[in-house]
Amino acid sequence: MSGLKRGVKRVWEQVPFAANLEWQFFRRNQVLKNPRLDRLGRHLAQWAADTPAPEVQSGKKIFVFSMIYLWIQYAAGLALTFSGMGHQVKLAYLPYQDWSKKESRHQNVIQERSYSKILQPLAARLKLVSLFGMPAKDLPASLEQAVEALTCRDYQYTRQVEEVDQSDALYLLRMQRNREAAGIFLKLLEEDRPDVVVVPNGLILEFGALFEVAKHLGIPVVSYEFGEQRDRIWIAQEKPVMFQDTSQMWEQYKDQPFTQGERAQIEELFASRQNASLWQQFSRQWQEVPSEGIQAVKEKVGLDDRPVVLMAANVVGDSLTLGRQVFSGNMTEWIRRTLEFFSDKPQFQFVLRIHPGERYTDGPSVEDIVRAKFKELPDHFFIISAKDPINTYDLVAVADLGLTYTTTVGMEMAMSKLPVIVAGNTHYRGKGFTQDPESWEAYFSMIESSLASAGRTSLDEAQHSRAWHYAYRFFFNYPFPSPWHLHGIREMMAEAGIAEVLLPQGMEKYGKMFRYLTADLSDWKDLQLSVDRSLS
Repeated sequence: MSGLKRGVKRVWEQVPFAANLEWQFFRRNQVLKNPRLDRLGRHLAQWAADTPAPEVQSGKKIFVFSMIYLWIQYAAGLALTFSGMGHQVKLAYLPYQDWSKKESRHQNVIQERSYSKILQPLAARLKLVSLFGMPAKDLPASLEQAVEALTCRDYQYTRQVEEVDQSDALYLLRMQRNREAAGIFLKLLEEDRPDVVVVPNGLILEFGALFEVAKHLGIPVVSYEFGEQRDRIWIAQEKPVMFQDTSQMWEQYKDQPFTQGERAQIEELFASRQNASLWQQFSRQWQEVPSEGIQAVKEKVGLDDRPVVLMAANVVGDSLTLGRQVFSGNMTEWIRRTLEFFSDKPQFQFVLRIHPGERYTDGPSVEDIVRAKFKELPDHFFIISAKDPINTYDLVAVADLGLTYTTTVGMEMAMSKLPVIVAGNTHYRGKGFTQDPESWEAYFSMIESSLASAGRTSLDEAQHSRAWHYAYRFFFNYPFPSPWHLHGIREMMAEAGIAEVLLPQGMEKYGKMFRYLTADLSDWKDLQLSVDRSLS
C-alpha cells in the first residue's frame, strides 16, 4: 500500500461512523470474499445444520468464550455439541485478531461485523454474544491484582522473557485489554450467572481474564488446551490447564497394576522420541538427530570422564513455565544461581541443554542468560544450543545428575534411571521418582549429596518403575480422547462430525470428555479411560 493510500486510510478511519458506513455499503456483501472467513462461514453453517436438536434443552447454562480465528472456530464446534447434548449455551466472542498489536476501533468494528455474519447460522442452536463495545464494571481490588499478574504473564509469553517492563507498549496494551475484558465478564456473569464457564488455556490473554472472573464469582470454570497428540485434549477444572495438574489422576492410578502391555506401549513411544521419529498420532518431533550412543556424544561435546551434570532448560517465556516457581523467582534466576554454584567446581562437567523448541521462537535464548553471566565460559561448562545436532537422550545417558525446571525431559531422565532434581512446579514433581526441593538451601544440598556419590547411584527399581508407570498415565490417560484438535478441526469434522459424536457410539468414546468439559463429571474414579481408547 502506498504512503498516500495509507494516509487516506488513516484519515477515513477517524471519520465518525466510518466503520458502519464501510460495512453497510462496501463490506457487508464482501466479507465472504475473504477466503479464510468464507471457509469458516461455510463450515459453521454446515456444522449448525448437522447438529441435531435435543428433545429438551434442560441441561446446564454454559458460557463458552473465545477470540482469534482458530479458537473461535473450535469454540463454535464445542458450543454446538453442548447444545446438541441439551445444554443452554451462550457463545461469547471478541473480534481481536492479534493480542500483541493495537488494532483500531475501525478494524475491530469491521471484524466484529464479519464474525457476527459468519456465526449467525449458529443462532438457531445457541445464543451469540459479541463482547465488543459492551460496558465494563469496575474491578474490585482482588481482581485488579489478578489482572496485573495476568498481564505480566502475557508480556512474558509474548516477548518470551521473564523480566517485565511495565512501561513497554505491549504491557500497557495487554493491561488495557485485560482490565476491560475482566470488567465486561464481571458485569455479564453477575447479571446472568451460568452454571459453568468453558474457556481455552485459562492462564493468558482474555482467556485468563475470564478464568479469574469466574473464580472470583465462585462459578465452576473449565479450561482446555491441546498438545502434540492429534486425537487428544487437555482439560482442567478450577485450574488453568497449562499447569498440567495431574495429582488427582495419579492418585487414582498410582496403585493400580502397570501391565506389560502398557509398559510396551510407553517403551515404544519413548524409543520413537529418542530416535527422532514421529509415533502414531503425535505431531511433534523435538529431536533432529537419532541417538548416536554415549561415546559419540562425548566426543562431539568434548566430555571426559569427570561426572556430568545435565541441566535441561525450557524455552524462556513458554506458557508451561509461567507461574511455576517454587523457590526461585523464575526460571532465569534458577539458571543464573545454578551457573554460579558450578562455576568454581571444575571437578564436574556442567552441560546446559537448551530446549530444541527454541528453533521455532523469536525471543531471547537461554544462551543469552549464560553469555550475560560469563564474559568467558568456564572450561568445564558446555552449552548445547537448540540447533546443535546432538540428541538430548544421549546427553541423559552420559549424565550423572539431571536438573530441570518443568520440561518433560526431567520425567524421561527418571525413566532412564538418572537421579533428577526438579526446581519448578511441574506435573511430575512429587510423584515419587524425583528430588523436589522447597528452598535454595535444600536445592544445593541435594546437588551436593547427589554428586558426592556421582556415578555410583541411580534410581532404585521401585522409583524407576514408578517413573515409567507415571509416564504412561501422563501420555495415555491424562489427556482425553477427542474427536477434534484445534489444528485440523475442519478435516476431522468431516471424519466425525457433531451428529456422529452425539450418537451412542460417539458418546461411548467421547462422552467423558464432553461431560468433564461441562463439569458433569469431576471425579477421576469415573474417568478411567480404558486402554482401547488410548493411542492404539
